Amino acid sequence: MKFVLLALLIAAVIWWLRGARRVGKPPAGSPPPAPSATEPSVMVACAHCGVHLPRAEALPGPDGVFCSEAHRTAGRMPR
Repeated sequence: MKFVLLALLIAAVIWWLRGARRVGKPPAGSPPPAPSATEPSVMVACAHCGVHLPRAEALPGPDGVFCSEAHRTAGRMPR
């Protein structure tokens, strides 16, 4: 009887150790996680109010880039 208990105890310890090693690993069939950000985006300032925003979100205008349609319509702010 004590050999059965000892075998069960050893099996439980092995099972627990193997499970603890797998905690940080993703499942075998899952794709690798994508990088969070590949490259920083170029920031530009609105010609009207001066707010900085990514170039991809800026609206081009005759006097520069703007943060919104209202600022593009208003044009460049006198400095």
